[in-house]
Amino acid sequence: MNYPLTPIDWKRRAVKYYPNKTAVIDGEKKFTYQQFGERADRLSVALTEAGVKPGDHIAVMLPNTHYMLECFYGICQTGAVMVPLNYRIQASDMEYIINHSDAKMLIVDAEFTAPIQEIEANLSLEEIIIVSVPGQKPELRGIDYERFLEHASSSDFSPVEINENQLLTLNYTSGTTSNPKGVMLTHRANYINAANFMFHLGVNHDDVYLHTLPMFHANGWGGVWAITAIGGIHVCLRKVDPPVILNLFEQHHISLLCGAPTVNMLVNEPKALETHITTKPRMATAGSPPAAALIKRAQDILGLNMMHVYGLTETSPFILYNEWKSEFDQKSADEQATIKARQGIELAFNGETKVVRPNGQEVAWNGEELGEIVTRGNVVMKGYYKDEKRTAEAMRDGWFHTGDLAVTYPDGYIEIRDRAKDMIISGGENISLNGSGRRVIQTSGYSGNSCNRRSR
Repeated sequence: MNYPLTPIDWKRRAVKYYPNKTAVIDGEKKFTYQQFGERADRLSVALTEAGVKPGDHIAVMLPNTHYMLECFYGICQTGAVMVPLNYRIQASDMEYIINHSDAKMLIVDAEFTAPIQEIEANLSLEEIIIVSVPGQKPELRGIDYERFLEHASSSDFSPVEINENQLLTLNYTSGTTSNPKGVMLTHRANYINAANFMFHLGVNHDDVYLHTLPMFHANGWGGVWAITAIGGIHVCLRKVDPPVILNLFEQHHISLLCGAPTVNMLVNEPKALETHITTKPRMATAGSPPAAALIKRAQDILGLNMMHVYGLTETSPFILYNEWKSEFDQKSADEQATIKARQGIELAFNGETKVVRPNGQEVAWNGEELGEIVTRGNVVMKGYYKDEKRTAEAMRDGWFHTGDLAVTYPDGYIEIRDRAKDMIISGGENISLNGSGRRVIQTSGYSGNSCNRRSR
């Protein structure tokens, strides 16, 4: 009998082997893996007792707190589908996503209840659960999260049978001239992406991971699963605040983080010059790519070891990474910058990615011929939820078409040169302006010329 590939199984493993190790640090709160596992199991029991069944959709709008981590495991291990919501979007988009996703229930942070109150009458939700926040008075009525868990016992949780090809999460893109699209990501796709996250970002048991990247964004790129898999420590961050982040570096000995505009904020923070970081953290860059000079400052001032990855929500998200070889260290600074300008090569487990001509043939590996990046394999979405037309447009002849135009160099490294569709950048994420609505994670440390341009 095949054992399903699902990232939620990594919680079982972590509780089994690291029960007394710290799993989550959230401000003054700390949870061991045993405690974190019990809270996730209690959420599963409470949801089941409230009528949630396998296949049901649960919307979640929370910042990077332990509650958000609990939801990823507590919801998904029941066989239900988690719908992470971007709390930065406007109320009308929230309304569309909640209704379009067929969400049965919403778990929301007290700070973000105002826009939900504005649209509540138009929502088809059966229940709203509110996570209390000190000093925040919810703008709508709902069940308090802790009260919801109050009578649920973790001992009552019974694992359900999971098919690795069933949906784990439904992640919505954000279009500006079209409705958001629901990207259907399976247990298997999330598992494979998280395996890539672990392998290529060098994740290990002693890592202390700072959640600067929104967990709602492509499931934190897989960080919500990968850190648990190896028994690392999740350090939660409610808001991106550079002085707070720099304090956390020193306080908790942060060794790994991901982010887009975060690096720019950190190096420009006056406190950075006074901060002595001894762990030399690894940082995967994303979104609006930092310039070479900025990366050099990040490495010189903060000791950050910058890594470059690329992908899309539709691909779970990683499909390329800039593999840094020791031979590159012997090159001049200008030559190194040229290499870092490239999105890179396929990851070990995701499948095949290449640059093709309009007829589907691969472009010459000469660093000159322009084509579109296409990919297929283990991390590609199942499709767009309730949107066969757009799914067919994006998935052609077994390949997902990214819309990014690029070249391939003689060594196989891919570099984006343009974007087939006009984009703007919002919070490190590219958003389509032409009606496609596809949100792309332009995650290279350096981008091509115009894939990050603002539409005129």
